[in-house]
Amino acid sequence: MPKFAANLSMMFNEVPFLDRFAAAADCGFTAVEYLFPYDHPAEVVAERRQAVSLTQALFNMPPGDWLAGERGMAALPGREAEFAAALDTAIAYAKVIGTPLLHMMAGLAPAADPQAIATYRNNLKRATDRTGEAGIGLVIEPINGRDMPGYFLNDFNRAVDFISEMDAVHVKLQFDVYHRQILHGDVIMALRQMAPVIGHIQIASVPERHEPLSGELDDRRIFAEIDAIGYEGYVGCEYRPTAGTREGLGWMNKL
Repeated sequence: MPKFAANLSMMFNEVPFLDRFAAAADCGFTAVEYLFPYDHPAEVVAERRQAVSLTQALFNMPPGDWLAGERGMAALPGREAEFAAALDTAIAYAKVIGTPLLHMMAGLAPAADPQAIATYRNNLKRATDRTGEAGIGLVIEPINGRDMPGYFLNDFNRAVDFISEMDAVHVKLQFDVYHRQILHGDVIMALRQMAPVIGHIQIASVPERHEPLSGELDDRRIFAEIDAIGYEGYVGCEYRPTAGTREGLGWMNKL
């Protein structure tokens, strides 16, 4: 059975962010992930994690102005200097908090635009080099257009192509089962075919993005396949609880 990490951006919203570490540990989680830690000093986030002996699985690089609708900067021409500064911030936080992986968000840009493609390649190369120097893994994630209209990286095969271009062992794919099903389907075969480049996996039911076992997919079968391909990392629970985080955790006891 996979190891699960609580996603503190979506789960345990009943309490403030810094209190979610203890809440996750109290519910039996041994690891956490979240979108962004940057509203708090890295040392404070690290202390909250360490206080309850949780492993940090992953978090995202700064995305630009999230509240204004930005969803990353990697594919945005003219934002290269801001991207570089965000990368430096992410690496500094990663070293203090102790995360093995950073997720680089692409941003909202036309997927076929030559300038966006060139910018993305250049920024991915910069992030590849900098994370490699820092000893931190880097992942990129295709995201579906229903949840994030206009997101540049919206195809799993294309993401694998970008990863192959980097030719770096620490650059991998973030395989979100929810996004995969909405974008392409064929989850099981994709897990098998992409196993060598998968660096992180996330789960949520389809189509409502709630708890596993509550949607159209056979999540038990998917978890069995995750074991079968030899994936040893954490599976991030990036779902929206239906009616309270604790109340919805019964799915784990049904596996």
